[in-house]
Amino acid sequence: MPDSVCSRPDPARIADRLPFLVRRNLVLRGVRAFFDARGYMEVETPYAVPTPGEEVHLKVFRTERERVDGTVEPLWLHTSPEFAMKRIVAATGLPVYQLARVWRNAEGSRLHAHEFTMLEWYRPGATLATLMDETETLLRAVLPPSVGVGTDTIAIAAPFERLSVAEAFLRHAGVDILATEGDAAALAAAAGCALRKDETWEDLFFRLMMARIEPHIGRTRPTFLTHWPASQAALARRDPADPRVALRFELYAGGIELANAFEELTDSTEQRQRFAQDRARRAGLYPDVAGLDWKLDEAFLAALDSLPPCAGIALGFDRLVMLAAGTPRIADVQWMGDGA
Repeated sequence: MPDSVCSRPDPARIADRLPFLVRRNLVLRGVRAFFDARGYMEVETPYAVPTPGEEVHLKVFRTERERVDGTVEPLWLHTSPEFAMKRIVAATGLPVYQLARVWRNAEGSRLHAHEFTMLEWYRPGATLATLMDETETLLRAVLPPSVGVGTDTIAIAAPFERLSVAEAFLRHAGVDILATEGDAAALAAAAGCALRKDETWEDLFFRLMMARIEPHIGRTRPTFLTHWPASQAALARRDPADPRVALRFELYAGGIELANAFEELTDSTEQRQRFAQDRARRAGLYPDVAGLDWKLDEAFLAALDSLPPCAGIALGFDRLVMLAAGTPRIADVQWMGDGA
């Protein structure tokens, strides 16, 4: 769709995108039918919350609640409904899903919007493998047998690739990534690249991911990138067979990251320690950013020890619709999103 469409009057912009929006509605119906048929409970959780999340790099929107007595409580628009949904699973033992509006500040591109829809679901008893099976089945239920992304044709009907992060780095970058964890100089030497000023191991890890891994995965069929270095999965369980990695996967199709999933950590003591580490990193990286002083979500931590073994996933619903509609811009599939 030409960029000039974005400068047209609002009614015309909506009308121009109507075929994409009709497809959005069809995918929405298909998603609900899929989870309802599998015995999931659809839930709704608050959007304005005392704790928006603990991701180190995500930036948030701040608001406040005015009480009738005149006092004011700071709140934030959540970046994910994860904490609240896990509390529901801990209290009920039910499999749950939600199509939630989420907010992430300082983001914007053809794949990113400040406000978008996240499809999250959590199933007690699921493992990383069974969650991959279910995710694959969902995509086949709501997408055509093949979809076009740029010059790529992605076979949705074909078995999805399952590739560990370690295998991906060895195959596409020639690096034993787990042997270098935490040592930026060692990773740079192994990858044959220069370390940038103040670049950490994590910085270089993601630079190599973007430059050498992501261009090669999910191009002919979707790829589950699994078993991430433990430092890159703050809410996931470590793999009992290899504690260097966490039970996490991301799903890629045609250069688009569609989903992020964990076998959930259920140890509140370890989770509290991880949050403390993340907060220390955030304070060090962004010392001049005001408004990051939200309190820990104690209700979530209190519920965590009651959370049954389960797996959960966050899937970008708008990006799923982009695949279904064959458009490269997230704004095309949002009724009134950024630039729409």
